[in-house]
Amino acid sequence: MTTSQGLENINAFFRLIRSRNILIVLLNQYMARIFLIGPKENWLSYLLDYKQFMLVFGTISIASAGYIINDYFDVKIDLINKPREVIIGKYIKRRWAMFIHQILNFTGLFIGFLLGLKVFLINILAISTLWFYSERFKKKAFIGNFLVAFLTAFSLIILSVYYQKNTLLVNVYALFAFSISLIREIIKDMEDIRGDARYGCRTLPIIWGFRRTKILLYIFIVLFVIILISMAYILDNQYLISIFCFGLIPFTWFVYKLYWADKRRDFTFLSRVCKLIMLIGILSMIFV
Repeated sequence: MTTSQGLENINAFFRLIRSRNILIVLLNQYMARIFLIGPKENWLSYLLDYKQFMLVFGTISIASAGYIINDYFDVKIDLINKPREVIIGKYIKRRWAMFIHQILNFTGLFIGFLLGLKVFLINILAISTLWFYSERFKKKAFIGNFLVAFLTAFSLIILSVYYQKNTLLVNVYALFAFSISLIREIIKDMEDIRGDARYGCRTLPIIWGFRRTKILLYIFIVLFVIILISMAYILDNQYLISIFCFGLIPFTWFVYKLYWADKRRDFTFLSRVCKLIMLIGILSMIFV
């Protein structure tokens, strides 16, 4: 293997595990540890804390394994929806992808075992959910979307379970992550409808069509905004209330863009906007 081929394979691996998404998970957990769980004055000790590092490393190992197994089962569909992004079979052999997936899952389980029974059990649940989602539930309407959204919130839920401090505040952000992820997953189904339909997937846009799926998204967005603002009032956190109320502006714009979306590129754009909203939500932890 030449140097250029080696570098190409390394780059392919980082694309396979969605390195940008992994960095967001890492940022999410450290930001939550510093600003939500705190106290924030001790931020340097959290960055140097080996238990926090192990918790984060276990989470990103499981998330990376999840991305691999998802692509493993989706090669045929992805060759239609996004042929340039296919990694398994082109750069990484299928058996090697499965081997790396198992190593990463074992790493996550081992770290969970070292950190305690609750973390170990949550990691088992996350690994099992990712497998069954990729192998079976992804082709089912809404169930797959719900599972992925739950797993997005998993990175914060596990912090809440492990530290048992400011749990309501942490869970508010977990709900925020769940909400944005659920909306994004349904939009991605609208984006990938052509390949999904060809291989027998029964996603919401295929069963209901774009119009009814959009109506469901409008309902979700309104409900999630109401719930998040209500939880902020329960916490009596003025900063959080202000952040979520200010969030009404981008969500209104998002609904407007969703209403007029009808092409693949429109839904690709909205999917990226969801990622941006998620990142802004993580950064807002600084102010609460």
